[in-house]
Amino acid sequence: MEQTKTQKSEKSTVLFLTVTALFIALTYLFTAFINVRLPIAANGGLIHLGNVPLFIGAILFGRKTGMLAGGIGMGLFDLLSGWTLWAPFTLVIVGIMGYTVGKMTEKENHQNYFWYTASIAAACVIKVAGYYAAEAIIYGNLLSPATSIPGNLVQIGVAAVIVLTVIGPLNSAARKTGLK
Repeated sequence: MEQTKTQKSEKSTVLFLTVTALFIALTYLFTAFINVRLPIAANGGLIHLGNVPLFIGAILFGRKTGMLAGGIGMGLFDLLSGWTLWAPFTLVIVGIMGYTVGKMTEKENHQNYFWYTASIAAACVIKVAGYYAAEAIIYGNLLSPATSIPGNLVQIGVAAVIVLTVIGPLNSAARKTGLK
């Protein structure tokens, strides 16, 4: 029996919602529970692995999943961990990061390590510039945000190494199981 166009659309919507919810949860969990607080930044700073599921979700499932997983997953962390002031900035900055990674790697001919690396590098620039601007607004000066740059670079660098190591097999698995 053939599926109707409506049934295919409903199946696609359910798959999108399920996958995206999973990556929102993973991004939150990796941010909340796999982290190290830094003593160098004005507010303590935080290095976490939340970018790992964010980048994987964006690369495997595209810009919408990346944007929602990043913005909501890490924004939720800010709301639930006492960093409430940061939540609106995180929602926008990390949402843009996820969108960018997904957008750059969505095309079939962009499913390779060059594009994965380029998209993560773009996300790094967005993170550094975005959080620099956010800290400048929050703290009212242009000097203190510079202390967060090393932590942001380490955070994205570690995530890049992990993601680039596992994304090939995960991409193959997603294709074989019909998720992609």
